[in-house]
Amino acid sequence: MTQQATPPAVLRAESLRGLCGGSVQLPGDPAYDMARSPWNLQMRDYPAAVCYPAFPDEVAEVLRAAGAAGLQVAAQGTGHGAPPLEGRLDDAVLLRTSAMTELEVDADRRTVRAGAGVLWGDLADTAGRCGLASRHPSSPDVGVVGYSLGGGIGWYARRLGLQCNAITAVELVLADGTFVRASADRDADLFWALRGGAAPLGVVTALEFELFPLETVVAGALAWDWADVEQVLPAWVAWCADVPEEATTSLRMIDVPAMEPIPPELHGRQIVMVDGAVLGDDAFAREVLAPLRALRPQFDTVARVPAASLVRLHLDPEGPTPAYASSTLVSDLPDAAIAGILEAVGPGSGTRLAAAELRQLGGALSRPDPDGGALSFLDGAYLALGLGIGGGSDQDWERQRADAARYLAAVEPWATGRQYLPMLDDRTDTRKVFPPGVHARLSAIRRAADPGDLFLAPHPEHARPENA
Repeated sequence: MTQQATPPAVLRAESLRGLCGGSVQLPGDPAYDMARSPWNLQMRDYPAAVCYPAFPDEVAEVLRAAGAAGLQVAAQGTGHGAPPLEGRLDDAVLLRTSAMTELEVDADRRTVRAGAGVLWGDLADTAGRCGLASRHPSSPDVGVVGYSLGGGIGWYARRLGLQCNAITAVELVLADGTFVRASADRDADLFWALRGGAAPLGVVTALEFELFPLETVVAGALAWDWADVEQVLPAWVAWCADVPEEATTSLRMIDVPAMEPIPPELHGRQIVMVDGAVLGDDAFAREVLAPLRALRPQFDTVARVPAASLVRLHLDPEGPTPAYASSTLVSDLPDAAIAGILEAVGPGSGTRLAAAELRQLGGALSRPDPDGGALSFLDGAYLALGLGIGGGSDQDWERQRADAARYLAAVEPWATGRQYLPMLDDRTDTRKVFPPGVHARLSAIRRAADPGDLFLAPHPEHARPENA
């Protein structure tokens, strides 16, 4: 019988055993397969080791040991953003930050301190008990750190802007094991780059950011049968052109799964849904939503609800799920674009996507924040997102990827040329994300913070400052 040789990277990773109070898993260990699996179960990666530090000093020990062993490091909280690293972890240590669950709300200062393992559902509930809200995402099991540093398009984004620009301090461990607390007054270049910059500059252990007073908000969903999309889509686009920035919505064409908390009468149906929130009093919200309600939705859940409940408004899957997402930023949706969308993913298209989505941007999202970070605004009126879920066989996933590509190709003539990385599972050149001057500055800061390339970058950085 032939005995398979242990990969050299795994042999070198043996030097990490005993770190993190013993919370280190190597290939062959009983808990290794569970430890290596991210939220996105489509990924099949086999890192040389998986470590679970609970404190910054344990992070520093892992980084020093990994560097000494000639291994790179990839930090993950939940693993929602794992796909761009697929196939690149064999010679790397996967550093899980899920044990860092410190969460403290300062109601007087309207701020929160959140460890790198905190999830948005927990933060929304904790802040809500203080009558406060955050610029949270559309899913409760997304990690606070990953979403915040990547940008963050929440249900109040057209009024308040990106979540990354609400950050007031970032605590992290650099490649050499140094602990840093970056803010506008200290390590300002690093603080700027961390907020939306996409490059791994260290292992973030905690964030502090602003909250805002909000106990209840008008929010919910309007839904029509899929056959009505030819009427609903152009009407929603026309509504978006003039609606106040107090409203932030999305439109989705979706196959409704049979799952809680989706109402049973929608299970198994293909529908077009507009969901979102309107900041303001009830009369203002009724006036804003009147043109959409005039389209006579078959299903209407819009009402005044606790602000903390909005983290589940979008009905995103909770718990580890196989998924694929691809997106692009779009400047406009004229009649030709709408016709292309309907042909690509509308009735009769044969699309296998779980959802074809358009997220409404504009408002504060379109205005550069003078005090913001590397990503201070989004260049586009909409974000077009194709989402595959479940998949099954490799052939099923290829079909969903092809359908997502067909959807995005339909709006490509109106694409801005910029991309939003948190909703993009494929690797992309970061020059497509940032303007040349911003990209050049980010590249210089990254080389200064990690001159030995200890950290694996999810997306390539092809441009040098002199060429950017």
